[in-house]
Amino acid sequence: VGAKAPPPKVLDAFAAASPFGAALLEGEDPFNAVIIEANPALAGMAGPFQRGQAFGDLVETQSRQDAAQRMAQGAEGALEVRLSRDPAKIAHLYLSRTGGRWVAYLVDVSDQKQMELQLAQSQKMQAIGQLAGGVAHDFNNLLTAILMQLDSLAARHPVGDPSYEGLNEIRQTSNRAADLVRKLLAFSRKQTVQREILELGELISEFEVLLRRVLSEDVTVDTEYGRDLPHVRVDRGQLETAVMNLAVNARDAVRAYGGTTVRIRTARVTEAEAAALGYTGAKGDQALIEVSDDGPGIAPEVLDKIFDPFFTTKPVGEGTGLGLATVYGIVKQSDGWIAVASKPGEGSAFRIFLPVYQPAIGVPAPAPVVKAKTVARDLSGAGRILFVEDEDAVRGVAARLLRARGYEVIEAASGEEALELAELHAGQIDLMISDVVMPGMQGPDLLKQARQYLAGAPVMFISGYAEAEFSNLLEGETNISFLPKPIDIKTLAERVKQELQKAA
Repeated sequence: VGAKAPPPKVLDAFAAASPFGAALLEGEDPFNAVIIEANPALAGMAGPFQRGQAFGDLVETQSRQDAAQRMAQGAEGALEVRLSRDPAKIAHLYLSRTGGRWVAYLVDVSDQKQMELQLAQSQKMQAIGQLAGGVAHDFNNLLTAILMQLDSLAARHPVGDPSYEGLNEIRQTSNRAADLVRKLLAFSRKQTVQREILELGELISEFEVLLRRVLSEDVTVDTEYGRDLPHVRVDRGQLETAVMNLAVNARDAVRAYGGTTVRIRTARVTEAEAAALGYTGAKGDQALIEVSDDGPGIAPEVLDKIFDPFFTTKPVGEGTGLGLATVYGIVKQSDGWIAVASKPGEGSAFRIFLPVYQPAIGVPAPAPVVKAKTVARDLSGAGRILFVEDEDAVRGVAARLLRARGYEVIEAASGEEALELAELHAGQIDLMISDVVMPGMQGPDLLKQARQYLAGAPVMFISGYAEAEFSNLLEGETNISFLPKPIDIKTLAERVKQELQKAA
């Protein structure tokens, strides 16, 4: 029988030269065992130490206790620990016992853990977004049916009627519900956007006038416009909503906790500057909009929850918890990034990064186009409308109310049925109104197949939400418009008349 191998006296050459921490320990318990020898990488990771020092001193106290408990329970493989030098650093500890001594290996996995957390957060936000988008879509159909039935009832119960006040209250409540749904859609990135090319400085300076009215007089608003501000390709209304939400949050923070100032800064930043400000994945120059305050800051334990829908630190009744969720959705749908910098007692800074619009070489950035909004006063009209909607409650009441205003309405409950009717009435349809999301054939698919039968007739899409590819479909189309649900009959009748007048 061979003799028992003596305990190692030094680290082997591989461990001594490895890029991860390695140490030779003497003692029964690895965390109470003393360090006999260690490689340079261990000192670089865990900080300076002395030979003869307990190895457990290099590990944060609570983390050491958890790891010891896992060992006692027979856990195998890596033990996850935090280091005393910097508890934010996470390492995997591997232990092996040889000849009465321990060999410990520490591998820094902080970056890997950060990536895992970011991936988990991204997946969580995506899952919540899909749920919110689905709920909002269905709820918008219900709200549309309610609002249109209200229009029908209002015609029979005018001002002075005993039922008028009750009907008006139902309408106001429905409108509040519609606003809530719009915020859910913004978070879930299911809003249909119509992007335009805007100069960042002009966009914010024009919006600043409204912003100052919204923010209280006891709050100072400082604006700083950088040099050489870029153009961005965004939906104006959405971006204004995002900045407004951030500014209102900043106002509430400074008013509640004794601050005085809300700052709005715009700038063009380089890829390196963007990375330093929190956008490590930036590609090329970025347009920056920063909204900061000198309020109390955000507690570290809630920082990773602030973009979750319905999460709020405000008292009950003072916030829906959808403000920052809306901002998050708008920025992501604009192909941008949002970063937060905050320390308790030092205020907060929210930074929106948007890709700089680069026109084709030799082509100047186009000037913003201001569309004049025409409102039809007489909401009656004439024309044949193909109305495509899978929700019976919406289609039925909308068709009835449009017929009451003089239109001939052909109803279709699906894209497939609408295609057959379009072929049957080829060249005789003056306007097609279609839902976007339907079972079977979707609205955009219907448009592609029905174009040959519409003879250039305008098409109006209505929907509770629309996917990003539908937003792209709207760009460059001259005879396609979009009307977001929920809608009332007055809005629908106005738009129908406008579209038919433009096509005449």
